[in-house]
Amino acid sequence: MADGVGGDRTSVLRHPAAAPLAVLAAGAAGSAYLYVTDPHEPGHLLPQCPFRFVTGLLCPACGGTRMVYDLMHGHPAQAWLDNRALLLAAPFALALLARWVAEGLRGRRWRPQLGRPAQAVILGLAVLWTVARNLV
Repeated sequence: MADGVGGDRTSVLRHPAAAPLAVLAAGAAGSAYLYVTDPHEPGHLLPQCPFRFVTGLLCPACGGTRMVYDLMHGHPAQAWLDNRALLLAAPFALALLARWVAEGLRGRRWRPQLGRPAQAVILGLAVLWTVARNLV
């Protein structure tokens, strides 16, 4: 645009903090909705697992919505039963989000890199967890 307004908007959207803050805002909005929507009761507008819909089996993240709901309502034991592996991984995911936001606010882009061995371990654990929880 001739007045430079479009350029300002573009520069704001390209700022290193834009993406992590958008993810944080979306997570906060989703959490607010989930706080008042009990996923243990049927009939709510909540996402369904496509893997479970197609196969009838639990994926590594199945139970995650119930787990977050239970944590927000002070029921850690129930959250543990909903999805143990995801509950153990959640602090690491939150730490990565915090680092992404912090680096973005400092004006730096941050993209964590996982080597092939780390990727193999994560994939292996996800497969083992999927098999284990579907056998029980």
